[in-house]
Amino acid sequence: MKPLSVVNNPHHRGIFLLILTTLVWGTSFPVLKQMVSNLSPAVILTARFAVAALAFAPWLHQLNFRLLRDGGLLGCIYFAECTIALIGLESTSANRAAFIISLNAILVPLSGAILGRNLPTRILVAAGLAVCGIGIMSWEGGGLNQGDWLILGCAIGIAVYILLLEAVTPHHPTLPLVATQLGVMALLSFVWAIPQLIEQFETMANHFNGLLYLGLAVTATPIWTQAFAQRWVAAHEAALIYTLEPVFATLFSFWFLGETLGIREAIGAGVVLLSTIFISMSPNKAAKFG
Repeated sequence: MKPLSVVNNPHHRGIFLLILTTLVWGTSFPVLKQMVSNLSPAVILTARFAVAALAFAPWLHQLNFRLLRDGGLLGCIYFAECTIALIGLESTSANRAAFIISLNAILVPLSGAILGRNLPTRILVAAGLAVCGIGIMSWEGGGLNQGDWLILGCAIGIAVYILLLEAVTPHHPTLPLVATQLGVMALLSFVWAIPQLIEQFETMANHFNGLLYLGLAVTATPIWTQAFAQRWVAAHEAALIYTLEPVFATLFSFWFLGETLGIREAIGAGVVLLSTIFISMSPNKAAKFG
């Protein structure tokens, strides 16, 4: 009976969905690495969002003012954080970016505390473990440059998105909310990349399968699972689970691209996994606004 109760527990179901989300995100790195030399980041982003938006377009007929407001705001924040990350990655390494973005594991609970939440000590301990684990895996030393500051802005955007998503998901049906968000993201990215889309249209056709995978599997599905899972999983727990993304990205790069997986990466991944297990095994006492 115990395994069945775990499956039927909404909190554990949400944690499973978010872990699955980070696993899918991790698969994007080998795919992206094969096309970034031929397509600009703006074109890749636009294609991803457009494919994802088309997949959820049937649910746009349920629009109302509140749904358009909340979904539009989520879409704007998501688009902004992705754009800032792309610009920041032009002047910093992917490893440093992974570490800085992982700081949202601390930013989310700290923001919650500022907004009046009473957070258990275990949350802060797990957040510290997660950031340390990503640091062991990714940090390359040296001072912060302009790209690092932009990536930090992306981390803040992610934290805001996670907190906002937790606040709005109980008030809307999941699929129309996701459809609205993706529609706004696709529209903004299309306006941004119009000149490049015209120039690179033929190259896009050559990468059709990869772009289709990024749109459906890496963009549409995770945004749906995030919105669905955060009905049951508190924002600070979600932020911690998202630190698994660079762990899965490292593993998939090792398997599919033949990249090295050293002792440092293995130790860092183990620490991140420990923090996630710590959260998933803790009692479900989601902090609420006071």
